[in-house]
Amino acid sequence: MDNNIRKLTRSTTDRRLGGVCGGLAQYLSVDPTVIRILFLIAFLCGGFGFWAYLIIWIAAPEDNRLHP
Repeated sequence: MDNNIRKLTRSTTDRRLGGVCGGLAQYLSVDPTVIRILFLIAFLCGGFGFWAYLIIWIAAPEDNRLHP
């Protein structure tokens, strides 16, 4: 069995509002700024970014990492 299953979680260490962009960045292994810019573009182009962010904020649990 594969013990390296990744889960999408909201970041508790790299957050601006709800930790969604930080969590997605960790999940996709990209810079959080890239995700934030993509959400902003999606928000400005019809509001999809707002609804996607809200749904992920509600559905994704916070990560369980301890704060330093």
